[in-house]
Amino acid sequence: MVTIKDVARVADVSPSTVSRVVRGEGKVGKKCRAKVQKVIDEMGYRPNTNARALVSRRSELVGIVTPALHKPFFGSIAFGAEKAARKKSFQVMMRNSHNDPEHEIDAINSFREHGCENVILHSKSGSVESLKELAEKIPGLVFINRFIPELASRCVWLDNVSGGRMTADYLYSKGHRDIAIVSLRLNDDQEERIQGVSQFFQSKGIPIPQSNIIERDSAKEIFTNIEEYCIYAVKELYKRDAKFTAIVAYNDEMAVCLMNALFNFGKRVPEDVSVIGFDDLDIAHKCRPALTTIRYPIIEMSEYATSLSLQMTLEKENIVQRTHLFMPTLVERQSVKEINI
Repeated sequence: MVTIKDVARVADVSPSTVSRVVRGEGKVGKKCRAKVQKVIDEMGYRPNTNARALVSRRSELVGIVTPALHKPFFGSIAFGAEKAARKKSFQVMMRNSHNDPEHEIDAINSFREHGCENVILHSKSGSVESLKELAEKIPGLVFINRFIPELASRCVWLDNVSGGRMTADYLYSKGHRDIAIVSLRLNDDQEERIQGVSQFFQSKGIPIPQSNIIERDSAKEIFTNIEEYCIYAVKELYKRDAKFTAIVAYNDEMAVCLMNALFNFGKRVPEDVSVIGFDDLDIAHKCRPALTTIRYPIIEMSEYATSLSLQMTLEKENIVQRTHLFMPTLVERQSVKEINI
């Protein structure tokens, strides 16, 4: 098996220079880097990550913990993290937490057993105290899609309130004054988006009636999937005799299911009811009508979070203590109709 010393001997450089070329780090001249890379390719050298981990007591791994990797949103987190990790020649490990704080801890402990110091954690259920304890133990722990003031420099998050206001502003500009909101279990994301929508319409002197807001937590029924819940939500709105020309959905998956439920009730989108989503996942432009939505730049955020994590462990001297806030943007398609006021 070809070793780093073999490559160094053939390339006539030191093993540490070969190591810097392999890792893509450090000061190595372009000509020297090209020469070493040529030798690496010709000799078929592959770094022994296990050996490096034994020497440094850490491995070139990034751990990713999300509630459900099979969901497109969380799969996007994994995609972005892997993309950023690959640039530094790091590998990724992934685990599902199923929104269970104990599963999150188990996953992170498993990563640490492999010498992993870089973890991207999506946690809505973990307590602030438990997450603060983890941050003290893990130098490269970064939280995505959650803001914790005490750990602000480790948080990569989205301004959901602005996203809610953006949603409301767009619907208002299209002539919509009667709005319904359908959300899932209340967490900070949903509360902030509802807050943004409500604040905007309140500023226009148009408060949204509580009867126009459907929340899964307040439903007495038990739903096995989001399709069942969306059928219930549409049925409940009409049962309450709610007046609305547009529905604001918590995310794109829900928006598409609501469009299907409306169709089952004989309603056309957007001719009878407009629908707007949140996230801008692939499904948003593959459904019919194509979904107008608020883009959540989750892949870019995940790349950024992973790069931040690696910087925290590899370039500690360059770390600047600051917050990492991303902004949503509107993506206009065909699911919202302009109406006469």
